[in-house]
Amino acid sequence: MARTATIVRETSESKVELSLNLDGTGKTDIDTSVPFYNHMMTALGKHSLIDLKIKATGDTDIDAHHTVEDIAIVFGEALKQALGDKHGIRRFADATVPLDEALAKAVVDISGRPYCVCTGEPEGFEYCMIGGHFTGSLVRHVMESIAMHAGICLHLHVISGRDPHHIAEAEFKALARALRFAIEPDPRVDGIPSTKGAL
Repeated sequence: MARTATIVRETSESKVELSLNLDGTGKTDIDTSVPFYNHMMTALGKHSLIDLKIKATGDTDIDAHHTVEDIAIVFGEALKQALGDKHGIRRFADATVPLDEALAKAVVDISGRPYCVCTGEPEGFEYCMIGGHFTGSLVRHVMESIAMHAGICLHLHVISGRDPHHIAEAEFKALARALRFAIEPDPRVDGIPSTKGAL
């Protein structure tokens, strides 16, 4: 069965159309209306090998927050839908990714139990404006929104970093690589990878 999903979410603040294929090659077509977020979601698709298409508009004249958040919500929902009953997946994975001076580690459990822990971002990172539209605080909010709506446990730790762009990009790429391996079919797994028989 194809592990794909297409979701449209429309509110008074944004409209998001998103489709993904978990068994893709990392092909992306991203237009979030927030330039730096385009860059981050393109990296997420590319390095997770998830084919990802996003078309979003919103009240970015007020702030990027609503549109960024709603895209993360829809991505999480689509990931959950495409995973189905999670039959045969690896489930657990981690990845450590550098970007120049920045280094981030992501650990993922496709558990069905949403939880998110983000640590290590340098003091003041949350106030940085990256690319003119995207505040550092949005990185953690995106990660929390994805985890909550996908039903995954995510631990994300910034080990080092100075440049806000590098820190954020290392975080997104670390998540991408961890997701790539966690959602992969494992030929040795028979059924659901849980002693409970369900995830």
